[in-house]
Amino acid sequence: MRRSGELERTVMDVLWGAGRPCTAKDVLRALPDEDLAYTTVITVLERLARKGTARRERTGRSWQYTPAASRESYVSSLMRDILGQAGDPEAVLVHFARSMSEPEAAALRRALNDGSPGREAGRSGDDGDSDARP
Repeated sequence: MRRSGELERTVMDVLWGAGRPCTAKDVLRALPDEDLAYTTVITVLERLARKGTARRERTGRSWQYTPAASRESYVSSLMRDILGQAGDPEAVLVHFARSMSEPEAAALRRALNDGSPGREAGRSGDDGDSDARP
């Protein structure tokens, strides 16, 4: 049996992947666990709406659900929450940075240098002119 948090994540994966508003029936059909009760899906969707993770809107006699934020924004907020719980946030960041792959570290460097995730900074970073901007 899945834990509540795992089921919430799975339901959010369905909402993020759908690209359109979904009813509880839509979510149930898309879930890999066929033994899940319809009422369980409704409960999870209502909980996600109360938490602000999903939005719901009445359409006819049913509710339609959409993600309240992108997956990236949601995961970022989870990371901030976890970092806020750390006794030594700097140590956590150091451990995290050391566990990154080189492409992940390069993406982080780009984001820190120019504030634009996924965009090249336009310089090598070691050209001796660290104040230059493209």
